[in-house]
Amino acid sequence: MSDAHERILAHARRALELEGKAVLGAAERLGDAFVRLVDRLLRLDGHCVITGVGKSGIVGSKISATLSSTGTPSWFLEPVEALHGDLGRLRRGDVLLAISNSGETSEVLAVSTAAQALGTEVWAMTGARDSTLARLAAGTIDIGVEREACPLDLAPTASTTVTLAVGDALAMALLEERGFTPDDYARFHPGGSLGQRLRYRVRDLCRTGELLPVVRSNEPLGRALEEMTTRDNLGVTLVVDDDGALCGIVTDGDIRRLLLTHGERGPAVLQDAVALHMGRAPKTIESSASAADALQLMEARAITSLAVLDAGGRLEGIIHLHDILGRGKVVL
Repeated sequence: MSDAHERILAHARRALELEGKAVLGAAERLGDAFVRLVDRLLRLDGHCVITGVGKSGIVGSKISATLSSTGTPSWFLEPVEALHGDLGRLRRGDVLLAISNSGETSEVLAVSTAAQALGTEVWAMTGARDSTLARLAAGTIDIGVEREACPLDLAPTASTTVTLAVGDALAMALLEERGFTPDDYARFHPGGSLGQRLRYRVRDLCRTGELLPVVRSNEPLGRALEEMTTRDNLGVTLVVDDDGALCGIVTDGDIRRLLLTHGERGPAVLQDAVALHMGRAPKTIESSASAADALQLMEARAITSLAVLDAGGRLEGIIHLHDILGRGKVVL
């Protein structure tokens, strides 16, 4: 490995480490002001309007988009346009969240002062708690950093990363407090791949027939391992009795634990009947349920697969997390 190779990696790792530490520092400083802002936005009658200039404006636009997509109505106010008429879009029920690392950005101060005169409540995200912006705001969220990741300590890097992360934390805290669900997400993303898939019924996405990993309870455990591996490597096999009724489930984790527990006898345990080692309470969902319901159940139970039953309670198929979210990535 060349010196240049090592040097380049060292530069990159230093930047990531500095930004990571800055984000963790911001997490430790979250306190009463953050809680009050969340409470204020939960009671919001209008919109959470974000404003900022330059890199702060770019980050602010992303924060606004994240808020809107997760249940908090929001839009981004470009400061120059605001000072030339767009302030008329503000209403008394709105909250203006002004972003300025220094707290002295002239355009942001001008917009914030004008917004207050219109009766709009102003909150600040700034790294300078004794700044002009902090003093005029109803509350201040601290986004300060000890230094930028830039070796010159000039280019906004760690500070913009912290701003973005705190904005995400704000959106996620609001999402959790509202009980925002996959169904809600689907309503706000009707054109996105995930939004469309969440509108499907489980029967539209589940695996049936030849794609269904299933064994009978009297078959050897090795057959369950073979089945879960060959059926698209789902890592799970459903178990049915002689009448074809669902009676259990075997996961690859179950088999790994058995092999470790039995030591030298490990391979021999694969000859045992599935019924001796299967889980007897597989999580199920009706085929008529929405994909959003299936996703919510998987999240609540911390699992990746559900057995799918028809209206009569008979096994119809299996639905995996990948069947809903897609394999590899979700295109929004």
